Amino acid sequence: MPAILDIELIRTFHAVARIGKFSAAADHLHKSPAAVSVHVQRLEAIAGGRLLERDNQSVSLTALGKRLLASSTELLSTHDRVLADLQGTRLAGRIRLGVPDEYADHVIRDILPIFIAAWPNVVLELKTAPSYALRDLVQRGKLQAAVITQPKGQCGAEDQLLVSTAPVWVAATGATIVPTEPLPLAVHAAQCPYRQAMIESLRRSARTVRVVLESPSNQAVKACVEAGLAISLIDRARVTARMQILAGLPVIPEHEVVFIRSQGSRTEETVDLLSQAIQQNFRLY
Repeated sequence: MPAILDIELIRTFHAVARIGKFSAAADHLHKSPAAVSVHVQRLEAIAGGRLLERDNQSVSLTALGKRLLASSTELLSTHDRVLADLQGTRLAGRIRLGVPDEYADHVIRDILPIFIAAWPNVVLELKTAPSYALRDLVQRGKLQAAVITQPKGQCGAEDQLLVSTAPVWVAATGATIVPTEPLPLAVHAAQCPYRQAMIESLRRSARTVRVVLESPSNQAVKACVEAGLAISLIDRARVTARMQILAGLPVIPEHEVVFIRSQGSRTEETVDLLSQAIQQNFRLY
């Protein structure tokens, strides 16, 4: 009898691959860690090899795991889109969603078209801003939901973890940092958690700095780094071929990308469905 891919095994695998930890993926899926481990083992038996390399801290994809993740992403999206299409016309409403600049392109291109196709009568309004500004707007009820980055451990009871991320210091490939000179910085906008982490860590280490660029645009910060004009802080998963990770600078603790929602939206089915779409499809890479 030919093997059959169970969609729930695929969903579990995607959650572990995206979040990077079995325990956090289990919380996200509302399953026990043992159940998540069994799902992965069953999928590995079908795939014919290991999909994940495990250690005490996190998991990473094997070559086979990367192939399966790439080839099953559309399968999972199609399954959810077909299922939603059977029910999609019954829902209508308006959602005001906030997204930080660094993730806006991914959310707009890769996630929202799937959601809109499945729920055509739900109207989306988008706002981009730094994470802490978006968090404030959600708390004040100006936005119904937002994707934000924040230091690890700050998730509220209603927040939904999308992925953990390790911020790293980066410079242009081949660039050198002169210890006796002020560090040239490309800093993110005010109310960005990475900006605060950069400034606070360097202040504590007594490093002198000079700000080369201050911008709300993630693309501008990246361009400044790749051009060799400054160093900055970005997600490890977003380091490009034109960047190098720097050693010898203060270690920045892990952060988390989370989906948050306003108090008034917690019973709204449309926001529940948007949350599910973002959780299932959000990637750092």
